[in-house]
Amino acid sequence: MRRIQQVAVLGAGVMGSGIACHLANAGFQVILLDIVTPGIPDSLSQQMAVRNSHVNQALATAIKSKPAPLYKKEYASRIQTGNLTDDLQRIKSCDWIIEVVVERLDIKQQLFARVEEFRSPGTLVTSNTSGIPIHLMAAGRSEDFKRHFCGTHFFNPPRYLRLLEIIPTTDTDPSVIEFLLTFGANHLGKKTVLAKDTPAFIANRIGVYAMARIYQLTSELGLPIDVVDKLTGPALGRPKTGTFRLGDLVGHDTAAHVIQGIRNNCPDDEQAGAFGIPPYLQFLLDNKFLGNKSGQGFYKKLPEKDDQGRTVYHILDLKTQTYQLPEKSQLPSLEASKQIEDLGRRLTMFFEHNDAGAKLIQQSLLGLFAYSSNRIPEIADAPYQIDDALKAGFAWGEGPFELWDMIGLEKGVNLAKLAGEVIPKWIFDMVKNGHDQFYKIQNGLRYCFHPGKGDYIEIPGQSAHVNLDYLRLQAPIYSNDEVVLHDIGDGVLCLEFRSKMNAIGEGILRGLQESIRIAEEGEWKGLVIGNQAQNFTVGANLMMIAMMAYQQEWDELNMAINLFQQTTMRCRYSRIPVVAATQGYVFGGGCEAIMHCDGVVATAESYIGLVEVGVGLIPGGGGTKEFAVRISDSFTEGDVQVNTLIDHFKTIATAAVATSAYEAYDLGYLLPHKDDVILDLDQHIFQAKARVLALADHYVQPVMRQDITVLGRGGLATLYAAANELKLGRWASEHDIKIARKVAWVLCGGDLTGSQQVSEQYLLDVEREAFMSLCGEQKTLERVQHMLQTGKPLRN
Repeated sequence: MRRIQQVAVLGAGVMGSGIACHLANAGFQVILLDIVTPGIPDSLSQQMAVRNSHVNQALATAIKSKPAPLYKKEYASRIQTGNLTDDLQRIKSCDWIIEVVVERLDIKQQLFARVEEFRSPGTLVTSNTSGIPIHLMAAGRSEDFKRHFCGTHFFNPPRYLRLLEIIPTTDTDPSVIEFLLTFGANHLGKKTVLAKDTPAFIANRIGVYAMARIYQLTSELGLPIDVVDKLTGPALGRPKTGTFRLGDLVGHDTAAHVIQGIRNNCPDDEQAGAFGIPPYLQFLLDNKFLGNKSGQGFYKKLPEKDDQGRTVYHILDLKTQTYQLPEKSQLPSLEASKQIEDLGRRLTMFFEHNDAGAKLIQQSLLGLFAYSSNRIPEIADAPYQIDDALKAGFAWGEGPFELWDMIGLEKGVNLAKLAGEVIPKWIFDMVKNGHDQFYKIQNGLRYCFHPGKGDYIEIPGQSAHVNLDYLRLQAPIYSNDEVVLHDIGDGVLCLEFRSKMNAIGEGILRGLQESIRIAEEGEWKGLVIGNQAQNFTVGANLMMIAMMAYQQEWDELNMAINLFQQTTMRCRYSRIPVVAATQGYVFGGGCEAIMHCDGVVATAESYIGLVEVGVGLIPGGGGTKEFAVRISDSFTEGDVQVNTLIDHFKTIATAAVATSAYEAYDLGYLLPHKDDVILDLDQHIFQAKARVLALADHYVQPVMRQDITVLGRGGLATLYAAANELKLGRWASEHDIKIARKVAWVLCGGDLTGSQQVSEQYLLDVEREAFMSLCGEQKTLERVQHMLQTGKPLRN
């Protein structure tokens, strides 16, 4: 069995350093090599620190960059540096060698010739090239080298963009490809896609066409770029960057290079005309307005703010090539799209409207359908490979063929023909043979039509996945307006949040209690709390709390907070194991809920935190109580207890959010003995289910705690002093200090004369009282209102 322990990354540029950091994230030892520092004086030429200063500076720059490339800064210790002149022999101990040097075939070939001198037989060698044919780089190499050589194309930034394209040559051993497809998913958290050795591979070939086509249509239809970004961003289920902001983000020199590369290297491409540089893009290039990295591109950031404190931008007028303030859009289709949450219904609406915005969507999508289908089998063998690549590489919500399914296969064909698009024969054969969609679901698995086989195939890699979308054909075990309870097999249930942004309100709380009751009273082994939204939950429903507080409905508010506390406690003290599976934001009440579960399977990109202080409150759903429990459990004989107390106090009082699940261990949100972190987002519910099954056979219902040690007045004095230091340092306002003192009050058990043991219920009562008192504060209500209106915290 092939095992990877040490990896060499050759080239420490933006991509090389980013790949090295992500490999370190995954736990591997990395050797990062680059050229000897240029321009060294002869007197210093033999000093290794000087010879390696180039690679060291490149890595240091990467580590300081935003967003952070490392899950934790300490993981940088897993990366050793060196140079390609003195240290290339170190690759002999490596199991995988990744080349990430400048995009020149001659330089890559020269480097691979040297690599072959030192690599051990059987060692994997791959290139991260984004455009040079893979097979040309291996020319002249040995048979063993060629059998273990292929392309591995990461996307930037490697930590955050999930796509990893695996590109074999005709010489690559099939077992190497199979290994990398599996390894990339399981160990690096990537969506691995098998691509062909064709120009720009899959994602860039389709994605750059889509961008170039939007550039064309924007000019033809006379639309402002900010409106187009709204249409091609959120309205299509894609990131807010849309098209033109994406160009600014990528860099127009980079985008132009890729566009020209496809045009030059694909002379037979039926859409070669789309891959041109429009005059307004040439204007940006000529003036070196390259986007974010040069300070302006299609958008120009101004120093002033608007009346709501937001940054003001000018946008480029494509006709006059001058910058101007954007105007409010009056497009009926764009306004209508904001009222429709379901993407399929939104697409139908766009095809029913006739304004310029609707025409842009129609023409761009029909072109995308034609272009993508014509790339099979040129760049990929099946539609799912193209869809996966676009979703993972460009963060599209749906790929081209999934969007086509939403419109309808035959309807899409007819509309494309009317628009003059060229549709390949295999699509007509599909329709002729009675197939009406590219995808279908059977027995909880997804199948995709394969043109080469003329039939549907089971999409590979689903054995370690639980996809809730594929279970919607079966009746749920239970549901209400905010939750759905699924049977995910083997006697395990999964509770899925379905409220807006998965905000936790009464429906979720009641649903959670009911789901645990169903599991306890039936023949179920346990419960997973998990979903597949972008975020696990943004926390408690602030609107509900605000309404009761503004109307001074104190009894109702007390009951609501008590319900929250008792629901999280049910997660802890049920007769069946409860395991949470998280991703994205795990804020506030969501953090409180998972802390009470028997275990958590957190994807690495889980951003976990008790953020209530930001809206003038304390964690009131058991979170502050739970920190008191964890503080107590960490005490040891002779321990300086106040140090642990202060650390946990600061975490809540500063609303600290873990920037990765690994960092959540340091902040106390996750515990090493019961919570796990995985990198593959697609596996988190499956792994949580496995955890439930592992716990189920010998599970015993826990007994509520009566033995929590709190420090009383002694602890309060210490924490009050710590809070005062924040104020003196101008890190906190008067109201911040008032909230911090409430946090301290709960953590220390209130006004107790000294250290003593209390029960969980006692602490819950103290927590609820403190929460309620803050709800009556005007400045807290102002913070809540500001958050609801702007989505940003208010410091008052």
